[in-house]
Amino acid sequence: MKILVTGGAGFIGSNLVHQILDETSHHVVNLDKLTYAGNLSSLKGYETHERYHFVQTDLCDASALTSIFAQHRPDAVMHLAAESHVDRSIDGPGEFIQTNILGTYHLLQAAKNHWNSRISEDGVSENPSSALRKSAFRFLHVSTDEVYGSLGPDDSGFSETTPYSPHSPYSASKASSDHLARAWHDTYGLPVLVTNCSNNYGPYQFPEKLIPVVILKCLRGEPIPVYGKGENIRDWLYVGDHCSALRTVLEKGTPGETYNIGGNNEMKNIDLVQVLCRILDECVESGRLGAETRTGTSFADQITYVADRPGHDLRYAIDPTKIRSDLGWEPKETFETGFRKTVEWYLDHQEWWQQILDGSYQLQRLGSA
Repeated sequence: MKILVTGGAGFIGSNLVHQILDETSHHVVNLDKLTYAGNLSSLKGYETHERYHFVQTDLCDASALTSIFAQHRPDAVMHLAAESHVDRSIDGPGEFIQTNILGTYHLLQAAKNHWNSRISEDGVSENPSSALRKSAFRFLHVSTDEVYGSLGPDDSGFSETTPYSPHSPYSASKASSDHLARAWHDTYGLPVLVTNCSNNYGPYQFPEKLIPVVILKCLRGEPIPVYGKGENIRDWLYVGDHCSALRTVLEKGTPGETYNIGGNNEMKNIDLVQVLCRILDECVESGRLGAETRTGTSFADQITYVADRPGHDLRYAIDPTKIRSDLGWEPKETFETGFRKTVEWYLDHQEWWQQILDGSYQLQRLGSA
């Protein structure tokens, strides 16, 4: 297949591009606007790959999308491009409305027009190329568990039938995009699949999200900020597992269906921070890190509690029964292996995150514009 991946220079998107190119024979067209969170350094070494093509484009540029679909004729779309940081959505919701809602609308329209131009089943005898058949096309819309709102301590995890109840501009914009995707399936027949995932972590995550923040604050000897008392609970999903789930849904999922993807790994934020500090403490004890990186006897001494953010949902948790029973997918990484892999990746790739912290990574955005 030729797969159009939106947001392929972002955190989940770049991991997905790696996985597709490394583990399949599919071609990838990476469409990314290269906002602050888009980083071509996350795709270093793939620039000249024979099955990879990068296009810098704004999802809200309808004419550019039309040209991209006409030129590349993708067999599938994996739509990951989104503004995704809750704190940024509180301070400036406009970008979230533009990208997550209007951008998704323009992409759906371009995909629908492209899909309608493909050969129907009645035309197979005249053009037997299955790559051009309408029935072979898929549009995978990737969303978040935050659209469901907040759970109580003893509530069952979010299922595919949980009513939507978003509480932030980010989650509200993603909820809107989910509804648009389903509407394009129900109204126009576009073969749409929707996934809602729990909190991702792993390599190439922009250093504004909790796990890289904790790791880098530890390494830089700075206070580790924890909202409120750290009682908020999240279900953590290793990004490699998420990418394998997305590929499974694209290949085996039923159009019109939603699949929730979770890591079976619920944890309070404060407990997660403590775990990361413990892993880094072990790195000091083994000699991998120098003791001078700590400001106390443990990295946990750097934990600082800060005022909670507005509308901070108490708990998210995913019930992954459907994707497990219908498609046979389960996460491979455990609580211990996933977090340890992530810490080790940030230790081994300091050049990647140093360029973000000093702002030099933004030069590649200017060079691609």
